[in-house]
Amino acid sequence: MEAIILQVLNGLDKGSAYALIALGLTLIFGTLGVVNFAHGALFMLGAFCAVTLSRILTLSFETIDPTRTDFLGNPMTVHTPYVEAWFGEAVGGTIIDWAVPLAVIIAIPVMALIGVVMERGLIKHFYKRPHADQILVTFGLAIVIQEIVKAFYGANPIPTPAPEAFIGSFDIGQILGFDPYAIMYPYWRLVYFFFSAVIIAAVFAFLQFTTFGMVVRAGMADRETVGLLGIDIDRRFVIMFAIAAVVAGLAGVMYTPILSPNYHMGMDFLVLSFVVVVVGGMGSLGGAVAAGFLLGILQSFASMSQIIEALPGINQVVIYLVAVVVLLTRPRGLMGRKGVMED
Repeated sequence: MEAIILQVLNGLDKGSAYALIALGLTLIFGTLGVVNFAHGALFMLGAFCAVTLSRILTLSFETIDPTRTDFLGNPMTVHTPYVEAWFGEAVGGTIIDWAVPLAVIIAIPVMALIGVVMERGLIKHFYKRPHADQILVTFGLAIVIQEIVKAFYGANPIPTPAPEAFIGSFDIGQILGFDPYAIMYPYWRLVYFFFSAVIIAAVFAFLQFTTFGMVVRAGMADRETVGLLGIDIDRRFVIMFAIAAVVAGLAGVMYTPILSPNYHMGMDFLVLSFVVVVVGGMGSLGGAVAAGFLLGILQSFASMSQIIEALPGINQVVIYLVAVVVLLTRPRGLMGRKGVMED
């Protein structure tokens, strides 16, 4: 039972990332009708927002400390971060320690701007083009972004730790009535799950309970009719593209302590997230979220040593096998809308 609960938790962790990226993909496809293969790059850019802020906060200057000497007796050079010099060692150290959560605040306007520039500069020219053209141009854009990040940050993963307060594991087993330390789970992975749940709930609440969201949902169902009513639906769709970029970026920011950012992490998550979207149903926001968590849990169970011994390599293909089964039995996906991608 302990192993099952642990795998469910691992699945929710993976599923949170899949669900957030798939949610952004579905927002873009549902509103603009664009298959955006550059969405994984937005996830990566969010992660590098955290890396960039962490590097900025640790910028330092050198001073000579005569009270400290090296093994030759020479005064030691001390590197002091500017943040600590400005705010004091205690406050400055705390700001540096909390670089990843603080990057969330920075990432929101940065990712929104990137989303608007991407949509206005490139995507809008492909609204009425075939999906194959959209895939090719956005995939090419993703490669360009990936290479730019590689040129600036290098090819190696960049460790970006969580705040010290969240380093360690939480004894979930004791809360559930098991023996102490039977089920230990990292604090930050729990934080990531709850953060993802809040973002997903906020997006659904925005679309469901605001006038802006209701107009967007109407535009998703019948864009021409909404336009005939005198509503500037295009402007709202640009804002939705920016929101989708922010969602992907925030997913990347908070994932950095779990997976050290690297230039190809966007592509790694993009393929799996597109499978999630297809399984959930193209254009279905609820389907994207549900499929994200479902496939995350299935992948987690497939990674158990007992399963791998019985079926070697199953953890690498289980998501694709599920996709094949779902599409054979339900061609529109679990919650797909009629008419989507059927022309």
